[in-house]
Amino acid sequence: MTKTAKFDYFAMTRDGERVKGIEPATDPAAARHALVERDLDPISVVERRSIWQFEIVRKKVPRRELMHFSRQMAVFLRAGVPILEALEVISEETANKLFRTALVDMQDSLRGGSTFAGAASSHPEAFPSFYLSILRSAELTGQLDTVLDQLSEYIDRDLEARRKITSALTYPSVVLVMSIITVVVLTAFVLPKFKTFFANLDAKLPLTTRVLLSATNFLTDWWFLFAGTGIALVVFVLVALRSDKGRQIADIAIFKMPVLGELLRNAVLERFCRVFSSMVAAGVPLPDAMAVTAESTNNVVYRRGIDAARQRMIRGEGLATPLADTGLFPAAARQMFRVGENTGTLDQQLDTAAIYFERELDYKIKRFTNLFEPAVIMAMGVVVGFVAIALVSAMYGIFRQVQV
Repeated sequence: MTKTAKFDYFAMTRDGERVKGIEPATDPAAARHALVERDLDPISVVERRSIWQFEIVRKKVPRRELMHFSRQMAVFLRAGVPILEALEVISEETANKLFRTALVDMQDSLRGGSTFAGAASSHPEAFPSFYLSILRSAELTGQLDTVLDQLSEYIDRDLEARRKITSALTYPSVVLVMSIITVVVLTAFVLPKFKTFFANLDAKLPLTTRVLLSATNFLTDWWFLFAGTGIALVVFVLVALRSDKGRQIADIAIFKMPVLGELLRNAVLERFCRVFSSMVAAGVPLPDAMAVTAESTNNVVYRRGIDAARQRMIRGEGLATPLADTGLFPAAARQMFRVGENTGTLDQQLDTAAIYFERELDYKIKRFTNLFEPAVIMAMGVVVGFVAIALVSAMYGIFRQVQV
């Protein structure tokens, strides 16, 4: 008996209205098919999971694989190779098992009469929503090879932006982890031995040493309380982040953080402009492009703001003014949106905005690194230095008392 699962979906009606709900089905392809039969255009279809099945365990094709696939498909199509033959060649050379399975299934769908975009839509683990929407428009315009090249370039830039953020956070993260390990080792193994040693001498200890030993005793006696509180806090945060309200609170809190908030805001803006530009250039209708772009930001604050602007645009209020009224875009971006709307060069202006925010992101990353690294090192130095001073002063005090 085939097991039925539940899928959370976002879709577009024929009137351009964005709707969401739950669709029972055996797999994502069946859920999408059921939505299409109800005259809904699926944007996102994701299997609903229990609170214990975290996002981290969900299988997903790496974006690097998708970038190489897009580039190879563009080359094959430009050379006149049929899509089915191109998929067969690429699938044989694909090392990622999950992606290879998806490509083989797509070949079966194409043999059954499905379109390229339709076959890809059955595999959300490999193809994100914006990618599928661009493919649909590319098939209608007959520019699939050109659009695949553009998609590979976008994914490459997106990966480069992620690499910059990861690289900037690597060294400070290592220092922070080493600081925590140092404190734990000192508290759990080193200081208890000194405590026994000082107790046997029955000597009067300096204030810094008494404070250090009191802190050690407190942490040693109540470690289970700290561990339990930490685990409960992690579980609470993970559960809260699964709801729109929890994600919104977290996103607002992060944006209000100094330096880090600006960095993440520029990352979201760069992604928004890059995806929106690719979809507009591919000929995706603006309501559909805005709906998919809102989802691709992975940020509840921007998703709701863009959705509100999209509703106003559908009512005939234009694009630039509703986006500006959200308060989520800086003056430079608002001006570019307005120029693009008035001159019919929205895709070019969005691409220019993406480049601008990419440079801003580079600057913010350097600024964050320059501030975070010294802060972590200083914090580690203060902790280790305090421990060293407490122990040395105690030994010196005991030595003086023995001499007297």
